[in-house]
Amino acid sequence: MNAEPLNLGIHGAAGRMGQVLIRLIAEDPALRLAAAFDRPDHPRIGADAGSLAGVAPLGVALEGGGTLERGKLDVLIDFSQPRPALELARACRDRGIPLVVGTTGFEAAQRQALEECGETIPLLVSPNMSRAVNLLMKLVETAARSLAQAADIEVVERHHRRKKDAPSGTALRLAEVAAQAAGRKRFVFGRQGLIGERSDDEIGIHALRGGDAPGDHTVVFSLLGETLELTHRATTREAFARGALEAAKFLARRPPGLYSMEEVCG
Repeated sequence: MNAEPLNLGIHGAAGRMGQVLIRLIAEDPALRLAAAFDRPDHPRIGADAGSLAGVAPLGVALEGGGTLERGKLDVLIDFSQPRPALELARACRDRGIPLVVGTTGFEAAQRQALEECGETIPLLVSPNMSRAVNLLMKLVETAARSLAQAADIEVVERHHRRKKDAPSGTALRLAEVAAQAAGRKRFVFGRQGLIGERSDDEIGIHALRGGDAPGDHTVVFSLLGETLELTHRATTREAFARGALEAAKFLARRPPGLYSMEEVCG
């Protein structure tokens, strides 16, 4: 007998990532869209979430809030903004609903409050859910540890013109991984003016914005006489969405705790 589909809720369902998630859910017999949420003032509130995402109607209306029900939802996936994402995490905590968070741009206090919800529910927070990006992080860690103080390390990211936070959460995480592995302590965000020579303990982080690029990330290791570049380029948002759905399937079987994409990817 086939298992019942996993009932998923999408927060940020009318956004670019939300619509990709809904399209992929509609194609997967192991998944069912059970709820679709977005901000209360969104002009398409009440529209069928499937039609909004460009697939056949799914019988699920886009809601501007709504009530979260543990029996109705097995897992929630969030791609929204920091404040509503944190509010959602607290609501999921109170109702025992596992949560996958792909939102970026959290301030330190917000991130801490978000992660504390993992004491009560299964929670996964990741700036990037692509399998290849998470492999890139492991490769960056290996390269940074091997090259250590021999290389100047810079992170460059490029995203579409509508992205609200900079640098990207993925770029920050790549810089953190490299810094920890190489023993660096200082991040420099862009450079301007007469700033003097580059210091040995810094990692530069640079953000490019333009067009419709879903997300490109390059970590540059510059040595004397040679350069190593590790790059990931996304051509569509499907890589991130598929990773989020894998994370949702993973969380549905887990006890409360704070999980990572490394655990999802094995």
